[in-house]
Amino acid sequence: MNAPGRMEQWISTFLEAAAAEQDAARNTRLAYGRDLLDFAGWLAHRGSDFAGATREDVESYLISCEAEGLSKATRARRLSSIRQLFRFAHEEGWREDHPALRIKGPGAIQRLPKALSHADVLRLIEAARTHGRTEAERLRNGTLMELLYATGLRVSELVGLPLSVARGDPQMILVRGKGGKERMVPLSPPARSALAAWLARRDQDETRAKAEGRAPSRHLFPGSGAEGHLTRQQFHHLIKGFAIAAGISPAEVTPHALRHAFATHLLAGGADLRVIQTLLGHADVATTEIYTHVLDDHLKDLVLTHHPLARKPAGS
Repeated sequence: MNAPGRMEQWISTFLEAAAAEQDAARNTRLAYGRDLLDFAGWLAHRGSDFAGATREDVESYLISCEAEGLSKATRARRLSSIRQLFRFAHEEGWREDHPALRIKGPGAIQRLPKALSHADVLRLIEAARTHGRTEAERLRNGTLMELLYATGLRVSELVGLPLSVARGDPQMILVRGKGGKERMVPLSPPARSALAAWLARRDQDETRAKAEGRAPSRHLFPGSGAEGHLTRQQFHHLIKGFAIAAGISPAEVTPHALRHAFATHLLAGGADLRVIQTLLGHADVATTEIYTHVLDDHLKDLVLTHHPLARKPAGS
């Protein structure tokens, strides 16, 4: 997707996505909008924009906010808004990098959301398999979750997969990511099994549709929208339903949380960071490195929980 030409369009598109995919409350979106309009004005005054802003620009902007006497809380919120915008822009392919990724906020360090555990993911997949009004919907839902966790695809990549990638019981699928860049992603045995079952059912439905004079779909997950496939927003609502059925807080479960779990669990299992970068389709390994912080926290918790010298003495 090409980046919008005007900064106001960047902001409005980001806010629409925040409303659809993050369940961001109206007041939160208003705060994002105010912060980003202020940053946009600051950039425009210096002859720059969101597409060309650098890390140095973001840091200079934060310094100017401090010079204006803005509180730490306000500056931290503005940095958070900027980070959210550039993360969205990076995911959409509007930028190859994330200029605010490594910037520390005033008095606080950027933290990733809590990673879903392997047990959480298994519960979500099981819930997806039983979620739906028809057998076809249940097969589709289970396949969506198996593929998402097995591949770490962006949700836009997942819902937009062409039917052709599933033919021939593939061990790997070709994914077209941001900026039209292609990458090969391996499939786990459970994902291949779910994909085969869904494809068989989908082909039955397509045969019936052709007999009734309806045009076949070229998408793996057809939908009634303008693009002809399941939309990101529809999948977002589906995954919230899976979370409720699995007994997990819906606030903790998003498509990006599953992508996050994929990367974190691979890293914890010993996968090389460069391999994870390739699988995720990150242009810069620095983007992938943020997952090492989660692993560091996990290892620290293991030590504090299980090391004998870390235990509190009896009666303390």
